[in-house]
Amino acid sequence: MKKIISTENAPKAIGPYSQAVEAGNFIFLSGQIPLKIDGTIVDGSIKDQTKQVLDNIEEILKEVGLGFEDVVKTTVYLSDMSDFGEMNEVYCKYFKDNYPARVAIQASELPKEVGVEIDAIAAK
Repeated sequence: MKKIISTENAPKAIGPYSQAVEAGNFIFLSGQIPLKIDGTIVDGSIKDQTKQVLDNIEEILKEVGLGFEDVVKTTVYLSDMSDFGEMNEVYCKYFKDNYPARVAIQASELPKEVGVEIDAIAAK
């Protein structure tokens, strides 16, 4: 059985998907881009974009009473792999220890021409 997770504290989905889905003891978060709550894109550095993405993820996790320590897997999509170091500087501020498994890949294009998108899986 699955349960749709949604919060007003993160940007609404911009397509036919949910912010997150709970299935069993897992929460599957859709890819988050640097979209602000008002629907505008963060127009800044990869660090600024990554911060917004992780703030969005944090709000979705809070909706189900979880935090970054409950994340077991992330996938980071970068439009330019040379941004990896700067993205990672911000990422480390959110994931301080007990790190999740992670994949980081370069994508030829991301939604709305952003520099980063991150999805996550958390466990209850």
